[in-house]
Amino acid sequence: MNTTILQIPMPKSLKQSAQEAANEYGFSSLQALLRVILTKLSRRELVVSIEEPAIPLSKKNEERYFRMSRDFAKGKNIKGFSSVDTLMKDLRS
Repeated sequence: MNTTILQIPMPKSLKQSAQEAANEYGFSSLQALLRVILTKLSRRELVVSIEEPAIPLSKKNEERYFRMSRDFAKGKNIKGFSSVDTLMKDLRS
């Protein structure tokens, strides 16, 4: 096999943290995880997504949104509009 070495300077703390995460995902090493990632990247099969973690709702708001969802499922508190004009009139009132 024709191999090459990729060197990536990084803080030791980042490497240790990434190694722990790789182990938690079941990889034997950080290098094994990086090989999988680079293989997927080279095949244009890698999906990159950067998201903020969800913010937990307060108990009060969690209950409020649960009631709203239940009401929507029952058809309560739902308005229908036949045109944009009627929707806009309702929004302005």
